Amino acid sequence: MAEKYIPRLQKEYKEEIIPALMKDLDIKNIMQVPKIEKIIVNMGIGEATSNPKLIETAMKELAQITGQQPVPRAARKSEAGFKLREGQKIGAKVTLRKEKMYEFLDRLISITLPRVRDFEGVSPKAFDGRGNYTLGIKEQIVFPEIEIDKVDKIFGMGITIVTTAKNDEEGRALLKAFGMPFAK
Repeated sequence: MAEKYIPRLQKEYKEEIIPALMKDLDIKNIMQVPKIEKIIVNMGIGEATSNPKLIETAMKELAQITGQQPVPRAARKSEAGFKLREGQKIGAKVTLRKEKMYEFLDRLISITLPRVRDFEGVSPKAFDGRGNYTLGIKEQIVFPEIEIDKVDKIFGMGITIVTTAKNDEEGRALLKAFGMPFAK
C-alpha cells in the first residue's frame, strides 16, 4: 500500500513546532498546544449586482487558488442603496481543512506573500482577540495558479486562519513558528 502524502508544513508542525511552542509558551500537555483548525478564503464581489457573470469567474479562480470547489455566498438582506436583493449571489468562499489547509498555508507564506507589491510583512495587529488571524489580499493575481493574461477583473480576498489558541499571543507564536512574515 502506498504511503499517505503528508504536506511539508504538517510534518514540520508535528516534529518541530509543537516541541518549540511547548517550551516557549510553557505548556505541559501536548493537547494544549495551539494548532490551526481551518483556513477560510472569502471573496466578495460587489459588482456582481450589475454583472452576475463575475461570480462564475471569481468561483473558477478561487477553485484554482485553493484546489477546492467554492460555495457561492448570497446577500442576507436587501439594500436599495447598493441595488442589492436578498438572496442574490455576491461572493464565494472556501473552507480548507487538513492537508489542503497546510498546502495552502505553505504556498501563501512561501510563494504568494513575497509576490505582493511593496510587501513589508503582514500586520501583527490583525488578530481577533481569540488567536484567529485575518489577512486581506488586494488582488488575486499574486497567486501563481492564476494566469494574468486570462484575468478580466481584479478581485480582493480575505483569508482567515482559525486556530485553537486561547489568546492573540498564542496565535501570534503559532503563526510565527509556521513562518508568517509579520511586519516589524
